[in-house]
Amino acid sequence: MPHPAFSAALSLAVAATALAAESPLPPPVDFNRDVRPILSDNCFKCHGFDPGTRKAGRRLDTREGALAEKDGVRAVVPGKLDESDAHVRIHSTDKDEQMPPPKSGKKLTPAQIAVLDKWIGQGAPYAVHWAFVKPQQAPPPKAGNPIDAFVLARLEREKLSPAPEADKYTLCRRLYLDLIGLPPTPEEADAFVSDASPDACEKLVDRLLASPHYGERWARRWLDLARYADTNGYEKDRERSIWPYRDWVIGALNAGMPFDQFTIEQIAGDLLPNATREQRVATGFHRNTMLNEEGGIDPLEFRFLAMTDRVGTTAATWLGLTVQCAQCHTHKYDPIPQREYYQFMACLDNADEPDLDLPAPDAAAQEKARAEKLAKRLAELPDKFPVETGAQWEPLKPVRIETASGEQAKLLDDGSALFTAPGAEKDTYTFTVETNAASVGQLRLEALADASLPTGGPGRVAHGNFVLTEITVTAAPKNAPAQTQPVKLVRAEADAAQPNFPVEQAIDGQPGTGWAIETEGKWNVSRTATFTFEKPVVFPGGTRLTVRLEQQYGKQHT
Repeated sequence: MPHPAFSAALSLAVAATALAAESPLPPPVDFNRDVRPILSDNCFKCHGFDPGTRKAGRRLDTREGALAEKDGVRAVVPGKLDESDAHVRIHSTDKDEQMPPPKSGKKLTPAQIAVLDKWIGQGAPYAVHWAFVKPQQAPPPKAGNPIDAFVLARLEREKLSPAPEADKYTLCRRLYLDLIGLPPTPEEADAFVSDASPDACEKLVDRLLASPHYGERWARRWLDLARYADTNGYEKDRERSIWPYRDWVIGALNAGMPFDQFTIEQIAGDLLPNATREQRVATGFHRNTMLNEEGGIDPLEFRFLAMTDRVGTTAATWLGLTVQCAQCHTHKYDPIPQREYYQFMACLDNADEPDLDLPAPDAAAQEKARAEKLAKRLAELPDKFPVETGAQWEPLKPVRIETASGEQAKLLDDGSALFTAPGAEKDTYTFTVETNAASVGQLRLEALADASLPTGGPGRVAHGNFVLTEITVTAAPKNAPAQTQPVKLVRAEADAAQPNFPVEQAIDGQPGTGWAIETEGKWNVSRTATFTFEKPVVFPGGTRLTVRLEQQYGKQHT
């Protein structure tokens, strides 16, 4: 009679065969596609790469480890389910024998058990991760378009039929969206549908592949892998100028650069003999890490974070592997020892990080053009502002001075009017002046300091400041002074203004605002304000102006 354990294993094998019959299994089972995911998710943590967490000295991540004999038992005996300890344990209902152990929280499904049994029965072949296998050209299943041949062969294997051919409008839209990411215009779609030539589709594909939008559309996918961004991330998230790398990727795709060259130039373009500027730009792949510019950071800490980011991104992009686990310990699911992780990191950490100055090829011509444009604009300025640059200023002596308070001003020899302290709390001055000029476009008010005054001027408050609440002007012909008309003031400029008291407030029509002159504690300085008319006042026989100065701030700010 057979040994009881052998009988149990045999019955389990029969159950597994029945189970496999219920769930169709791939013929044959492929290790990387069908088996590795099961072992990685359920077994490698305790029986994998990391010796620090390996249980019972048993390895399942390598064929040598799985076939090794330990205490007279082998986990896997190729082609012999009844002698394979792994087979017995995955079918066992004994909590002390069952794998994965119940306390792990993991449990194999019947379909997964069937896959493992079939794999052992087929000889338990192992294969390394695809990322470590050199790609090889696979011959097409039969003649014709290679892509179609592969697709048709798989459809036949799955007993499926191809979908019916789409109409030409649908084909046109698919090609545009797939190749350049933009839909066709109605005219472009109509042109394709109207093209009855047998190679109409091929011609459209060639045209779209030649479009610059092709590189833009497909560069997005690569730039996502390269974590490209126009800002630094982290706290301030300032702009970064790394767009030449983005343009390099787009250009490489549009030029049909071979993938091996595409890889070499991004990984180490600056190390190539006689590296070109473009090849050095390509290494911008490594410069897309986030940058922290907050004041209290430790720069070395964030340089370390940048290095770990480069290691992880480079491995994920080119190897299709997550290597970050090995930053803290040997990887539990992939063959990445911790030592190899830091060897990889040292390679990147020892690299220089120069900033590339990348002027445009025609930078000198652009600079010359800008200089010529600037000289031309400066030469045109007098024509742009004829009132400002062509004004001829004429001092005007008042014909009459009136005040709301009744105060009398002293007219000095230079034409200025002197108001002595203390003056009224508030006041309004009205000056009448005349000029023989036929056209007047601006009026300038000069508020003068005077050492003879107790305040030193130009204002009559104790420190010498003043507030001009509002200035209004009327004009009339000199020979017909009764024919007055209001003058609209549209711009005000001053050589100094107190914060919150700009000179523009002297012409804003608001009685609660005005122009004052205190700047950095300086009051006793003569100040000038210029007011521009909306349009010049023109009287051939000369002009009479009546200027009204409202000073309603109070406290002798006159």
